[in-house]
Amino acid sequence: MRRCTAVAVDEADRSPAEQSRAVLATPGLTAGEREILRVLGRSEDPDSVGAQILLSVGAAIIEGRLKPGDDLNSVELARRFSSSRTPVREALATLEREGLVEIAARKRPRVRALGIEEVREIYELRGELYGLVSRRIVENCSDDDLDRLREVQAELEEAAAAEDLDRYFWANVEFRNTEARLAANETVRAVLDSVGIRTLQLRHLSLSLPGRIGTSVTDHRRLVQAYEDREAQLAAALTRSIVHRGLAAVERSGWTGFAH
Repeated sequence: MRRCTAVAVDEADRSPAEQSRAVLATPGLTAGEREILRVLGRSEDPDSVGAQILLSVGAAIIEGRLKPGDDLNSVELARRFSSSRTPVREALATLEREGLVEIAARKRPRVRALGIEEVREIYELRGELYGLVSRRIVENCSDDDLDRLREVQAELEEAAAAEDLDRYFWANVEFRNTEARLAANETVRAVLDSVGIRTLQLRHLSLSLPGRIGTSVTDHRRLVQAYEDREAQLAAALTRSIVHRGLAAVERSGWTGFAH
């Protein structure tokens, strides 16, 4: 089913980081699949049946094709991917560890439902951490370092003009990932990744609401300007505001954690 070729034959001689970069560079992966692999730090061949199941189910949850509470039939997934049930169980167990799937004894696995209180706690944490990220960017990054953020902002502008939700969403994810890299604090980056995959579905929902893309692209434009002007406190305030706007949109959507 996968569209790509296997990774290079000298992979055994590569470091884990080099292997991971090689997998992320594999042609044919969607933006959602790349993000899942990046967050999980996976370096195995994405052609493997286990990786295909992991990426397919994970991306469907993030992009809202699978809803909270939806059943995940192991037998059906095994049939769909022409595999035994073992790779299915392993893939779902990985997604359970990342907070996307719920597996209970004697019950069929299902898409995990995040309650609104848990959502608020995660967004509060993200807001504070990204405030720290923004301050570090202002204090430590050169104008050349900011070029990558300018490039992603241009992608946001183009996607917003085209009213392309999925393109805008993944450019938005890349903007945040770029900020985390530029901040050069691996502990903060690891914590953001640990909660980030659980919020991707909510961030997608938030941006899908009427008027949200227009507000979001304007907010990011102002944030880039604050970076360029070296306004650390303003940048931190803006980035926290962006996160809190996302939470407010989720709350206005009537999110309860369950689709039915």
